[in-house]
Amino acid sequence: MLNPPEASPAGRTVVTAVVIVVTLILQVSVANRLPLPGGVQPDLVLLAVVALALVAGSMTGMVTGFLAGLAADIVPPADHTLGRYALVYCLIGYLCGVASAEMDRQSAVPFFAVAAGALAGTVLYAGTGMILSDPRAEWATVSSMVPLQVLYTVIASPFIVWAVLRVTRRYERAERSRGDSLSVPAARYRAMSGRGGSL
Repeated sequence: MLNPPEASPAGRTVVTAVVIVVTLILQVSVANRLPLPGGVQPDLVLLAVVALALVAGSMTGMVTGFLAGLAADIVPPADHTLGRYALVYCLIGYLCGVASAEMDRQSAVPFFAVAAGALAGTVLYAGTGMILSDPRAEWATVSSMVPLQVLYTVIASPFIVWAVLRVTRRYERAERSRGDSLSVPAARYRAMSGRGGSL
């Protein structure tokens, strides 16, 4: 049986890198400037990491999370200990990638996974701040800011997740159609080879 080709790893890497770069730009230039109540913003990079992990699995989620987190640690206005986002996004990417095996991309389940990932990521980031004695990570501040940040991130999640799923689906479809144009369908192959039975 002739199967459609798998999407190439290099192409998938490029798509993942573009998604992360665009999300970082949106985070810095749009989300961080939103005058939302409570002085917190949605974490678009975390949403992109979760969505990519749900699409591509645990290894891609872990590597993508680490690299996206490292970029978020470095890109201004970085005002925290280097490596906090890298650690948090790496863990969340891995866990969401592991959970992706049990999910159907066509259903609403990924959106619940994204909400869980947003909650876990925000709590982990606050927890690492407490461990590292970040003065902004005191219990009174964290307890008031974490619920708001999770709420804003969950509200933003349908847009980011939809965009990531759409981009990855379009890429996979383009790869499949490009491969199909070069491959011969099984029925046509049998007719061309003069065989009426199975291959």
